[in-house]
Formats: sequence, C-alpha cells, structure tokens
Amino acid sequence: RVPSVAMLRLFRAQKAFTSCQSVRQLAAVRRVPNRAMAVYRLGEDEPELHKDSWVAPNAAVIGKVRMEEGSSVWFGTTVRGDNELIHIGKNSNIQDGCTLHSDMGFPLTVGSNVTVGHMVMLHGCNIGDGALIGIGSTILNGVKIGKGAVIGAHTLIPENKVIPDYALVMGTPGKVVKELTPEQAANFGQKGADGYVKNSARFKRDLSEI
Repeated sequence: RVPSVAMLRLFRAQKAFTSCQSVRQLAAVRRVPNRAMAVYRLGEDEPELHKDSWVAPNAAVIGKVRMEEGSSVWFGTTVRGDNELIHIGKNSNIQDGCTLHSDMGFPLTVGSNVTVGHMVMLHGCNIGDGALIGIGSTILNGVKIGKGAVIGAHTLIPENKVIPDYALVMGTPGKVVKELTPEQAANFGQKGADGYVKNSARFKRDLSEI
C-alpha cells in the first residue's frame, strides 16, 4: 500500500520533533557546569575541604589549602597554595575577587569567623578570630591581625606589623584609630561571618547555570 501525502507529512513532522528534542537534551547537558574544576591538586599537594565548606565554580583553590567547616571562597577568588599552607578557619568567608598566597616561611592563616571583603590581598599573614578585613585591603607577609580587629577598606598593612585585638585600623599605611569593645567588634566580623555561612549554604544548595 502506498502511504498517503498526509501520512508522509506526519512522519516527517514526528522525525523533526524527535531531532529537536535530542538537540535540547544535548544543550541541557552542556549547560551543567563542571564545579570540580574550582579545586586543583598541585603535584602531591591537594586541598583539604570540609564537606560543609563551599567554593564558587569560578574560584581557584590550589595545592596546600585547608578549609574548615562553614568556610567559603567566593566568585573570582584565587587561593594559591604552592608554597606554605593556607588555612581558612571555621565559618570564615573569602569574598569575591580576593587573592590569597603564601611565601616560603610565611604561611597564611585565617582564623575562625573572619570576614574578608571583596578584592582583598592576603599574603603570608595571620588573621585572628572574628576579624574583618575591609574591601580592597592589602595585608603583607608576617603581619598578625588581632582577634576582633577591623581593618578599614583599602588599608595597607606593611610586612611584620602587629595589630592589637579589637583595633580599628585605617589608612595607607594602616594606623590604629580606635579601640573597639568586643561587642562592637562582633557587629563587624562575627555578624558578617554568620551571614555568609547562611548564604554559602544557600548557594551550595540552589545555584544552577542557565
């Protein structure tokens, strides 16, 4: 029996629809981001990430890096552990566009409940628990930032400088301008850290590419 013109048209339409569906499915697969590419082994050195930490898909966490529970590394940040260990403490956040690096003899330690603002450079320094490092600041080798200290935006802390606990520091180079109470300091560092723990959990759960 010879198929009718209507049947041939229906067959062609069904074939075209199936082909379109396949293209859509392939496109959907390609849209899934490769989140594992944010974390890199360097030789024998592999980052140690707590299961409840989070790294943004386009960040780079490389080599000798340890991230504790609730810590987060945000978009466009580089954490390059090709020298000494870089340790990011519990519930601390490293916000968008930061650079963290160490030199030999100068490991980099970020304590617990620390907020590191956007575009900060941390290099071979020690940041105390509950501190806040303001947007665009630069902290150099050998610096020790005290517990609960607040470093104002775009502040430069030169090498080997020691910042006391609960100090408010501003300027280039940075100078102590005020001593904060523990309650005042908590409104900066601890409050910011708490918010970022919640936000990183949200991003870990809900972020998807479109």
